[in-house]
This record gives sequence, C-alpha cells and structure tokens, in this order.
Amino acid sequence: MKTKKVAAPLAIMAAAALGLSACAPANEAGTSNGNGLSGTLTGKGASSMKAAQDAWRAAFQQQNGGVTVNYSPDGSGAGRESFIAGAVQFAGSDRALKDDEMGAGKFAKCTSDSNALNLPVYISPIAIVYNVQGVDNLKLDADTAAGIFAGKITKWNDPKIAALNAGVNLPNANITAVHRSDDSGTTDNFTDYLHQASPSVWTNANSGTWPAGIKGEAAKGTSGVIDAVKTGTNTIGYADESAARELSVAELKVGSEFLKPSAEAAAKIVDASKQVAGRSEHDLAIKLDRKAAGAYPAVLVSYAIVCEKYKEAADASLVKAYIGYIGSDAGQQAAAKEAGSAPLSSDMSAKVKAAVDSIQ
Repeated sequence: MKTKKVAAPLAIMAAAALGLSACAPANEAGTSNGNGLSGTLTGKGASSMKAAQDAWRAAFQQQNGGVTVNYSPDGSGAGRESFIAGAVQFAGSDRALKDDEMGAGKFAKCTSDSNALNLPVYISPIAIVYNVQGVDNLKLDADTAAGIFAGKITKWNDPKIAALNAGVNLPNANITAVHRSDDSGTTDNFTDYLHQASPSVWTNANSGTWPAGIKGEAAKGTSGVIDAVKTGTNTIGYADESAARELSVAELKVGSEFLKPSAEAAAKIVDASKQVAGRSEHDLAIKLDRKAAGAYPAVLVSYAIVCEKYKEAADASLVKAYIGYIGSDAGQQAAAKEAGSAPLSSDMSAKVKAAVDSIQ
C-alpha cells in the first residue's frame, strides 16, 4: 500500500489557516492584528511534527510581523534537555515529561516556584514503513511486528509473516530493521505500542532510546529513518505518518481487522485514553490506551512543554500567543492540511486553551 499526501502549497495553506483564525476570537488564536507582539520565540524538539511546525510558524508569522518563531527538529530528547536548560522557551516532545522530571525549580526559564505544563498539540499515527521488492500490501499483527523489530523474525518469508499475507510473494531475504539512533519520542511511543500489544515478544519497557541489546540499522531523526528505508534493500522502519510520502506502509491488525494509519483512527485512541493522574489542573499529559477498540494503536501525541510561570514577561506573552494559536481550531486545521495529523477534539482544545490562558 502506498500512502499519498496531497498537501496544499504552504502559502495557500497559511492563507487558509489565517482565514480560519480571523473568524476565531483573538484570545483563542493569539494572532490578532495590532496586538503589538514582537521578539523571537525559539523551540526545539520532535522531528515528527516538523511539517506541522512549518505550517504553524508560517501562518503565525504572517499575522504577527514583529515575531520570529524558530523551531529546530532535533528530536524530543534534545527538546526536553534544551527546555530544562533554558536554551528555548518551549519544547516539542513526542512524550510528556515523566513524574520524576517534573517539579518546581527544575526549568531555567521558569520562575523558581513554577512547574512545567505538558500540552498536547499534535496527534499522529506512527507508520511502519518498508521497502521490499514485489511487496506493496504488507499486513502485520502486533506479535509479528514486535518479532521483526526485536530481531526474532529475520527473514521476509518467515512463516509468521506469510500467514498474514496469503498470496504475497515474500522474498527469501534478510530483514533490515531500521530504528532511531537519537533519543526519540517516536521511539518511545512505538516501543510502548509493541510492549502493550505484544508483551511476550517485546519484553523491554518503552523507552525513547533503542534497547542496546537489540540490533538493527540506526538512523538519526525521522528523515534519517525514512532515507535509510528508502535507499536500503528489504528494509523496514517506523516514522511519523506525515513523513511516509511514497514509501509503502504496513497495515496493523486490531481485533479482527487490519487498519491503515490515518488521522481518524489515531484520534480514537486519544479519546479513549485518560490523563496522567496526580498532575496539576492544567497539565494535560495522557496515558495512551493502545488496546482501544477500533483505534490504530501505534500513535504518538506530541506536546508543547512550557512554563506555568516565566521569569520574563515577554517570553510568557510569546508562548501564550503561539501555543494558543497552534492549539486552536485554526492551528489544528492547518496542521491537518499540511501534515495529515488528527485535530484535537473540541474538549481537548478547550482544555489546552484554558491551560495556555493560565500561563504567567
């Protein structure tokens, strides 16, 4: 199966997004003309949402001529580290900060009594991408996918793969499984899927770094995985679906059906999941239920990680405006058009707005 993206040119997309934001209340989108915003806002983090960030930045900067927004897609781990160190005003991360990473006084740009907030802004399926000659409609279940990436299934014509793909001419060739070399939220979410869906095969806990004992080909960033799969032979890997482009994408078995990665199927898992217990009112970290009925299970939720209170009032103003925009309906629709992500539900969007409004 080939995934095909029909993305509008960025200028058209930005204009459409701005048209939507013009219909929204100014305090929702944070982008009304004449609001006097100026300065530079810098973020770093998840490469999975690079396309969405490009769309958001273009639309926001067009509406706010005095603001420059920079986003460096160096990976979720790099984003979290930079936010903690105070090198950026916000991080993009494909996982929320863990309980032991949270706490007042831990974040350099936040006041000493301020914790961080984890705000979901990007929902997307993780595609299992592959490049196998003669195979364009691969089906996998959780045990088989886990076996491949754990190095326990090493040939493409293995009986476990063949049983799921009747009539497909699978080659007698070695499997090259590609994984991220960097600390990656995509890896964290993908290994969480493998562990939740197939704990007897994938025995490692989820982690942002690939388990040292599991071999395979390592590549840096989403683009690195895509390039390694595309240019390699008999390769398979995982990446945000927005980056899959013309690569073949596997269907995953959920219950009795096989599901393609799609925004609609990804959104179902978020609606079926619960917020992490014990967090503050406006911290919106989610524990994904990867066994939810009818939901595509390999999903990532990317967060904007921000301060509850900033040391600098100018930082707070810029963060509130930009993160407020990307969490709004206008921002979510812009990302859906450019990156194929699933827009936040109206309920979650309202929670993100309330959290942004609370930032000081």
